[in-house]
Amino acid sequence: MPPFAAQQSLFRAYDIRGANQYFTSSFIQALGHAFATLYNAQDSQPTQNISTNSSVETKQNIVVIGYDMRIGSDAIAHTLSTVLAQQGLRVIQLGLITTPMMAFWAMQYQGHGIVVTASHSAKDILGIKWLVNNKSPSSSEIHTLYHQLTDHHSCHAYPDNQANNPILHSENVESIDNNHDSKLPSDLLEQLPTHQVANVYIDAIAQVFEKLFQHNHSATAANQKSDYKLDLVIVIDCMHGATGSIAQRLFERFCQNVIFLNDTPDGNFPLGNPDPTEPNRLNELQRAVVLHTADIGLAFDGDGDRLMIVDNNGKIVTPDHLLYLLARIAITEHPNSLNYSLLASEVLFDIKCAHHLPRLLSELGTTPVISKTGSSFMRQQVQHPDNQIVFAGELSGHFIFNDSHFIPYDDAMYAALRLLHWLDQTHNDTNDKKPLADIIHSLPPIISTADHYLPMPQTATNDCSLVEQLTRFCHYLQYLVDMSTHTDSSSSQQLKDTCLPVTICKSSACTCATAKAQIALKQTHELLPVGTNLSCIDGVRLDFAHGFGVLRQSNTSNSLTARFAGDSVDDLKDIQDTFAALCRPFNAALAEQILAIPAE
Repeated sequence: MPPFAAQQSLFRAYDIRGANQYFTSSFIQALGHAFATLYNAQDSQPTQNISTNSSVETKQNIVVIGYDMRIGSDAIAHTLSTVLAQQGLRVIQLGLITTPMMAFWAMQYQGHGIVVTASHSAKDILGIKWLVNNKSPSSSEIHTLYHQLTDHHSCHAYPDNQANNPILHSENVESIDNNHDSKLPSDLLEQLPTHQVANVYIDAIAQVFEKLFQHNHSATAANQKSDYKLDLVIVIDCMHGATGSIAQRLFERFCQNVIFLNDTPDGNFPLGNPDPTEPNRLNELQRAVVLHTADIGLAFDGDGDRLMIVDNNGKIVTPDHLLYLLARIAITEHPNSLNYSLLASEVLFDIKCAHHLPRLLSELGTTPVISKTGSSFMRQQVQHPDNQIVFAGELSGHFIFNDSHFIPYDDAMYAALRLLHWLDQTHNDTNDKKPLADIIHSLPPIISTADHYLPMPQTATNDCSLVEQLTRFCHYLQYLVDMSTHTDSSSSQQLKDTCLPVTICKSSACTCATAKAQIALKQTHELLPVGTNLSCIDGVRLDFAHGFGVLRQSNTSNSLTARFAGDSVDDLKDIQDTFAALCRPFNAALAEQILAIPAE
């Protein structure tokens, strides 16, 4: 069996993540060597001196490393830091931080950073995210890293008697360090003081709000308001995640009245997974908002890159509506907003967002662009040199401002502060404290299901996956609809009366239902009415006149994800009926599961 075969499943589409039992000492050491090879291969770049803001030449590549509150994360970060420094890299240790703070600090140096985190996952899960030149790795780059560490392990032995034990305790780290005879040069391994890690980050955000005040007011007014605190009552649920280490200092810097819930980082997660999108996970926040007559409630996930909000009535705001509000803020507060009609700006949203969103974004004067699901995919598009994206967001609560004010990264605390600033500014400009619930009520209502996980249907060995079958099937239906709309009436009637074979599977060995199905043109028009928009960039998404549906393969588990929305409850049911009819030729059980998904 090849080395670390058991760990191969940890290398996923966006990061490294999985059960803590697989994060053994020998695996972390080998991973550290793979990271060292990766970072040493990068061209050495000048870095900014944080205190003087001047450029400093350096011969070593610099990597910042931090960790979340999970049991074992700090030990893994310590081991990676040691291995990287032993390989000649300069390592800046940041301690307990959020993932966006790692991205911020990486940008202060050369754009290289690692954070040991499993985000919103359960307590027995560990993980690692990283940046190279400020960019998240692609799926192929993540799998290349796995092959690099297996190649390195084949050439090296690890005598540590704890090499196969999970690296969850400090004694495992000490045993690793004791295996190395040479002392590390002091300039290769540096621990930044906790207050410096937090204060530099907070000060950078303060500069953003000073610029925003100057954008919205005269210079005199801006100077007078530089210490102004937002006149809002805010409740924040940190869910015992990493944001608890900094949230109080950050939000009390800008806000007059903040109530905190679960703000002690605790890797045991006594109240449940640090995932604000889980059903009923925001119940405590909702009750607290009503109890304190607050203007808004905020919830952050475990590593601080996802945001969910609750309005002043204690009602959860759908991520679709939140995405629209944040996009509106990015557009109206863009540095060039006075000439914004001349800019070909774009807003990126993922394929699971509801059908209202593209129209609402178009009404803002921007171009809506649909994306594959995944915040790392979105960051890659945002960071493309030719992009015109000013904002990007997805249903899971990742939101990226790319409007030149701050780092283009999905920082939940920063996004929340931008929302709070805008909400307070709206009150001041109109002298009418319009509550958030009223603002949301003015938007089109969304009748939808949650982003629902379904078991992955089994197919024969030679068959296409179900998503591939459904994709080809929908393409063929669309072809039939297009063909019928471009023929004369007699030919069209003849087509409607004819049962057409669906011969669209390209594999001769495939026995899937797609190759055998028969469908009448009349049924085609019922399933895909004229004007239906089909997108297959990530599974199958269909936009109808009265709603939308999407069925795709999850990037993080062996399952399908589905979401449906309509203008009414009846519209929602019609769309679920349509997707069930589309899936039934391939898997009858899946069709019934789709019909059973409840509305939120």
